[in-house]
Amino acid sequence: MAFITERDRKGIQDRLKALDNPVRLINFTQELECQFCRETRQLATELAELSEKLTVDVYNFQIDKDRVDQYRIDKIPAIVVEGTKDYGIRYYGIPAGYEFASLLETTVRVSQGDSGLTPESREKIGRLDQPVHIQVFVTPTCPYCPVAVVTAHKLAVESDLITADMVETTEFPHLAVRYTVRGVPKIIVNETIHFEGALPEHVFVQEVVKALEADTCGGGAETSQEGKT
Repeated sequence: MAFITERDRKGIQDRLKALDNPVRLINFTQELECQFCRETRQLATELAELSEKLTVDVYNFQIDKDRVDQYRIDKIPAIVVEGTKDYGIRYYGIPAGYEFASLLETTVRVSQGDSGLTPESREKIGRLDQPVHIQVFVTPTCPYCPVAVVTAHKLAVESDLITADMVETTEFPHLAVRYTVRGVPKIIVNETIHFEGALPEHVFVQEVVKALEADTCGGGAETSQEGKT
């Protein structure tokens, strides 16, 4: 059964007209013992069929170790959204349900090579001088999660120091336990700052900056924001 219905194809094709440069959806998978691996590959393939500027490359997580190392993939299923360069954008788990909207928006951003951040956010991100790793924990049924994922991916497009992952919570329960994920979206920045909710862009950027300050000071913190599942 197709993920993208005939009813939705036209709207998605219209959105993909905004693509400027080619985008590769690089899918890491394996045939056995991977929940939603087949479905994730199918979803990426169906999306790529809707634009001549989209292609899908599929690699086996167990066999294609050079590619796994190149893209630093540590779990599957995974999708790398790569444009003129690797912006450090990763989807871990199937970007289905509400998360498909974030995959579509991120693909356009990567193609355009423009984060779309406000001038104020660009200025703050431009002052970063240390690597930043953002993980956004989501579920496909969470309507608030795509906002957090898209914001994190915008930051990754803006700065080579930032990498940003979507992590589908139910597919990686050990990580949900590790990071005490009780509500989504939950965002982890450099293992030190934890916050929840679809925060406005300027607040999200503020939390990222705070994470670097915590790293420098050797401390950690958790910010409690309203999150929904």
